This record gives sequence, structure tokens and C-alpha cells, in this order.
Amino acid sequence: SGTDEHGMKIQQAAAAAGTSPPELCERVSGLFRQALAQAGVSFTDFTRTSEPRHQRAVQHFWGALWDGGALYKGCYEGWYCTPEECFLPESQLGERPDAQGRPRKVSLETGHEVHWTKEENYMFRLSAFRDPLQNWLRDNPRAISPDPFYQCVLRWLDEDLPDLSVSRERSRLQWGIPVPSDPTQTIYVWVDALVNYLSVVGYPESHGVWWPAAHHVVGKDILKFHALYWPALLLAAGLAPPERILVHSHWTVRGQKMSKSLGNVVDPATCVGQYGVDGFRYFLLRQGVPERDCDYYDEKVVKLLNSELADALGGLLNRSTAASINPSNTYPCFSEPCFPKVLDSREAKGKGRVSAEDYELVAAVASLPAQVAGYFEGFQIYKALECIAQCVRQTNGFFQRHRPWKLDQRDPAERLWLDTILHVTLECLRIYGTLLQPVVPHMADKLLSRLAVGPGERGLSGLTFLARYDGKPCPFEGRQLGPDTGILFQRLEKS
Repeated sequence: SGTDEHGMKIQQAAAAAGTSPPELCERVSGLFRQALAQAGVSFTDFTRTSEPRHQRAVQHFWGALWDGGALYKGCYEGWYCTPEECFLPESQLGERPDAQGRPRKVSLETGHEVHWTKEENYMFRLSAFRDPLQNWLRDNPRAISPDPFYQCVLRWLDEDLPDLSVSRERSRLQWGIPVPSDPTQTIYVWVDALVNYLSVVGYPESHGVWWPAAHHVVGKDILKFHALYWPALLLAAGLAPPERILVHSHWTVRGQKMSKSLGNVVDPATCVGQYGVDGFRYFLLRQGVPERDCDYYDEKVVKLLNSELADALGGLLNRSTAASINPSNTYPCFSEPCFPKVLDSREAKGKGRVSAEDYELVAAVASLPAQVAGYFEGFQIYKALECIAQCVRQTNGFFQRHRPWKLDQRDPAERLWLDTILHVTLECLRIYGTLLQPVVPHMADKLLSRLAVGPGERGLSGLTFLARYDGKPCPFEGRQLGPDTGILFQRLEKS
């Protein structure tokens, strides 16, 4: 992760704030670092485009484009949008009155004002890369996902593909990397910013260890830069496009786009304070559907977190580890005669006290790790969490159905059945805790620690559920549970 720091809008913002661009960037990049730390997001590198290593990489990349004949000098004119740092075609423009009622040209998508700009720049032969880009996408249908965004890029490639202006006059834009061998020009901020993906993995010397096995995670508003311009620039520089581009949509607030003028911008730091790091992360990942905009409002967060984390998951852990039904505070033993194995859960009618729904639960949880791994890999985190939440509901149903608190612990047969119910429940919880680690790290740690699952037993690979049902030994059976860690997730009050 990191910050993209050059360009006209940064230069103008610094001037308006009475500071220098480097000072502004130092302060703002610090805020981004702080936000990631607050949200429990770790990174291998926090890179800044103002760093010397990046500047060197950009100049080398420019040299590769020039040597490959992909650049030429030409005169460019058009409507330029400074906040978006790009030229916009007439089809993306509209007219809106300013505060004084005078008509002004604006971007239809963002409402930002545009200005007619004419200058001599270096141009990139984007039009020459239509066929290579189409071949790349047709050979790699998962290169851009979700699919609606992949289809969108294919449509763009069927449209007009004008050459791209890739520099600005240095007299207007000093805050940026100069064009090698032409100090009158500054490299276009987007070309500079995109090369960051290479500079951070050691371009131009040691990037081969990582590149092109890179997955970019980008917002839909910058899809054209990442899925059209960037792959074309890479091909022109003799490099392969990234392996995958994962695209996400935006959060609206009560159906409206977030905007400072509307005063409906959601501050993530406030949300972390209200719902906790894990609560806020869970909501965003559970409700965030990459292919379409999703709506945010506080009541929705409270309802979801209370229902799925506090009641369903937290309640299940508390009930199944309560001293009244597990006085020895151990991971109870599983009795095969109490819960006999069936070959096909769909045909199970239930044997003895075990019902058909119990076999359905065992089959669902056994298939959950592979299902969740597949959804995580496909950037469909919300589907993975939906599957986990469904299994948690089924486990609560199992626990409620058999009412272990009603069983007579002095009767040996009843004791065996009680231990089996608890063993199945704790096994389910262990699977959920393991799978939820990337989403709610603190809560998952709390849950797994309560179940006495050691640090080396929390991996996804080799994660097996209910080994004893398959006649194999279970390493947790008979183990002393961890100390009571209290309420897993505190219920939230309605705001």
C-alpha cells in the first residue's frame, strides 16, 4: 500500500494551504498510514511516489517506453479535469451553473469542473495496443474481476482508442518527476503512479521475483487507468500485464454518493471507535459486494453485528463453554455410537438421537473451508462470510434442538451424548474461528484461544473438521479449554 503524491491537484492543494507539496504529502501520507493501522491492516511495504527509489524506477520505465518507440512528441488539446488528473472526451462532459449562475463545463461522473488545455506533450501510442490488449483479455478471462468490469474493458477496446498524453509542461507542473533528457516536461502523474506497482517490487533490477504475479485491488472509478492504460504501458515497456485486477465498487450513504458538500462522508476512525476494529471490518466485508455500490447507514451496522457476531457466534461460544454444562472445562470427547457415520448426508434419516439436519450440518461445515478459500481467492469475501454465517445459524439450531442443558450428567449414556453435542459444537466454532481470522483477527484469536487452539493449529491448509466422525484421532479431544475470555462481541446499542 502507499500514497500517490505527485500532480497538479497536490501542487494546488499545497499552495491553497500555504505549505509546500512535500510537507503536505508528509502529513497526508501519515494520515493514511494511521488509518491502516487503526483498521488492523498490515502491509509489507508502505510506498510513496516521492521516494528516490520510485523516481529512479519511473525514469527507467520512461526510457524503456522511449527505446521501444511507444512515445512521440505532439500537440494535445482538450478538456482537462485537475481533480481526476485526466483529459475527458465531450461524451463525458455536461454543463452546470456555478455559484454565480454562470454555466461551466463539468465531468458528468464527478461534477468536477474541467478547463480547456492546449500544450505540447509527449504522447503514448495507445492505439497500437488494441490487438495485444484484446488478445491478453481473451486469453485470460479472470484477468479482471468481477465479470461486469471485464466486459466493460472489452467494450472500451471496441471503441475509439486515442493516443494518450503522458507528460505536462514543467512550467505549469513542477511537482512531479521530470522527463529524462527533457527538463521542460513533467511525467504525467498517472504514468508515475502506476509504475509504483513495479518500483515497490524492485524494478528495474529485482522485480522478476514478483512480477507479473501481482493482484491489484482498485476502485471502479480508476478502472480505465489500471485495465487499459497500465497493461498497454507494460506491454510497450516489454513487461507482462499484472496477473489479476480486482475491482470494487463504492459505498453510498442512504442511497447518495458520499460528498463533503452534502456532509454525508463517513469517517472510518469514528466507525472503528463505535463498532470496534473487528466489527467495522466485518460489516464492510460482509456487506461490500464488489460488482455494485452498497449502501451504508448506522442502523444497518448495529443490526448485522448484533445478530451475527454478538448473538449467533458469541452466544454459541458462551453457551457451549458454560461451566454448567461443561464443568471440567475441557474439549469433550466424541462418541461414534452416539453420532454414527452415514455415507450420504442427503439420504440420512437420522439414527437414534441424531437427526437428518445434524448430518446436513456436518456436511456443510466439512465443505466450508474449501468453499471459503475459493470465495476469498475470487475476491467474493461477502459470499464467504455469508456461508460462514449460514453455518453458524445451523450450529445454533443443532445446539438448540438437542438442549444439552436438559441432559442428566450423572447418567453415563446421557453424559456421552452431552459430550458429543459439545464436541460437534466446539469443532464447528473452531472452523469458524480459523476461517474468520483475516476478517476479524482479534475476535478470531479470542475465540480460538478459548478453545485452546494453539498458534500452530490455526492455518487454512490441513484444516480438518470433526476427525472423530471419520474414525480419525482428534488432537483437541480431552484438552483443557483456554481461560474464559469473556463476551466475544459486545452487543451494540441502537444509536
